[in-house]
Amino acid sequence: MRTSLRRLMLFASSALLLTGLATPVAAQFGGIVYDPTNYSQNVLTAARTLEQINNQIRSLQNEAQALINDARNLATLPTSALSELQGQVRQTQQLLGNAQRIAYSVQAIDEAFTSRYRGAAMSGSDTALVANARARWEDSVGALEDALKVQAGVVGNLEGSRVVMDRLVTASQSASGALQVTQAGNQLLALQARQIADLTALVAAQGRAQALEAAQRAAARDQAREQLRRFLAPGTGYRSTRVDMFKH
Repeated sequence: MRTSLRRLMLFASSALLLTGLATPVAAQFGGIVYDPTNYSQNVLTAARTLEQINNQIRSLQNEAQALINDARNLATLPTSALSELQGQVRQTQQLLGNAQRIAYSVQAIDEAFTSRYRGAAMSGSDTALVANARARWEDSVGALEDALKVQAGVVGNLEGSRVVMDRLVTASQSASGALQVTQAGNQLLALQARQIADLTALVAAQGRAQALEAAQRAAARDQAREQLRRFLAPGTGYRSTRVDMFKH
């Protein structure tokens, strides 16, 4: 009977031990219950929350950097050469505006050629022919002088172009945003346009001088033919006269 009782107690103890193992692990220390499944879920949730916070921080950093870049792109170029370029263009225009004798005007050219260069000018008196010839010579000389002045002005602008170009290139290289780069590029284009304007003025002045010189030679040939015709005209041509070279 004692043996049976001992077996029964051993069986009961084993049953209680198996029941404790089958139940979710719960450490009963001071009333604290530890659940591994719940703990792992809490750790996973905390990790996901931390990742979301990091993503939000990175997003805010990107937005801040974008705002900084926008501010740089909207910043204007601290230097401007527009007034200098405009002043140089005005100087070249003034040189062209001071053209002597025949100005850069269709009406002035037409009036001058009608009075001094065309065939009608060859029908005047001998005194008028001489006066027209001198006027044509003065036109050519004045045009050549004007061309030289324009050349001098263009050469004088070269140093100003170098200074402006150096300043704009330096500003472009140190530009902090797209707007500054664009403005520097636009000013460099303005410098190029001013140089083209100088070249145009130079070509115009030289062309004017060459045209007047050619017109002067053509008119001189016409006048020579007219004077020869008058010299050989019957009755009004050359008549020999007695000339005393030595008087006693």
